[in-house]
Amino acid sequence: MPLLPSPAVARTLAAIAVGALLVGCSASVSIGKSEPKLSADELATTVAEKLADTTGRPTPDITCPEDLRGKVGTATRCTLTADDGSTLGVSVTVTSVEGDQINFDIKADDTASPAPAAN
Repeated sequence: MPLLPSPAVARTLAAIAVGALLVGCSASVSIGKSEPKLSADELATTVAEKLADTTGRPTPDITCPEDLRGKVGTATRCTLTADDGSTLGVSVTVTSVEGDQINFDIKADDTASPAPAAN
């Protein structure tokens, strides 16, 4: 039997999913010889702050597996982890690049995955 998130956690995840259906965001990065990119840690921080601003909730725990390349159409998947261990996927897609600024949209999944079962 899958474990369901607590009602409070479920409400938080639902608010984030509804509030972040599509949020525009941007971040400035330094450019070397190659295309601009945003480190995975900087991306996670920016996404978390934007979700908190959009939903009025505390800053969530976001992890992103890779740097975000500054090329239109580039996408990555980040993960929001709730206090109870349940997760919500967050898609990040680059919409434009202006100099050293990468503009991207954030879209949270509609439903969360339950926390892993305790052993």
